[in-house]
Order: sequence, then C-alpha cells, then structure tokens
Amino acid sequence: MADQSYVQIINEWDIVAARQLGRDYAKDLGFSTVDQARITTAISELARNIYLYAGKGQISIYKLNSRGKQGLLVEAIDEGPGIADIRKVMEDGFSTSGGLGAGLPGVKRLMDEFAIDSEVGKGTRIEAKKWLR
Repeated sequence: MADQSYVQIINEWDIVAARQLGRDYAKDLGFSTVDQARITTAISELARNIYLYAGKGQISIYKLNSRGKQGLLVEAIDEGPGIADIRKVMEDGFSTSGGLGAGLPGVKRLMDEFAIDSEVGKGTRIEAKKWLR
C-alpha cells in the first residue's frame, strides 16, 4: 500500500470511497477494530462536510512514521466558502445543516491530533492524526 492516497469528493459515493480507503490504511497499519472505526467515522464527517458545504474537495490519507511512532494522517482540503467562525463550529451541538452538530468536535475527539485552517472565500484545510498504540 502506498504511503499516501486520496479521494476526490464530488458526490456521496466519494464519501464511501474515502471511508473505505481510510479503513484499508488503518487495517494495513495494524490499528485495532475500534480505532479503525474511529478513523472511518472521522473521515466520513470530513468528507460529508466537503460534500455539503464546499461542493467538492479532497480527502488525503498518509502513513506517518515519526520518532518510531506509526500513525495515520487524514487531510481534508476544499476551496469552498471557508469557515467564518472556527470557534463556533468547534462547539458541541452547533450545526448549520440541521444535523447533530457532532461534526468537527466529534472528529477532534475521535482522533489524537486535530488542526483546522480556514479562510473565508478561499476554503478549508483540516488535518487529523491518529497514532498507533
């Protein structure tokens, strides 16, 4: 399996493809079934956000090897409208789509490291890492 792969997110089927890619990478690296589910759920949220709010974007998955630790990096990039108030979208229960609002705060909880960078009118880039225990 390559050290990096990606899925273009344009339609709902691409969300499924991104989830499957993430699960394959997680399994290949030796993550437990519970962590595989966490990673897959996080990818699903990120891909769905791209589909719903940006219209199109990309989910990239990287194998990490840092200081003897192995892990996975999920990167979500879009050129959508951007997020005006990052603090607001990181609040539990906040939703602009009428969903549960578990989105980004949920991704942050499911993964070990989380970073978000967004500029209104330019797009959003999110990085989420999970380390092998």
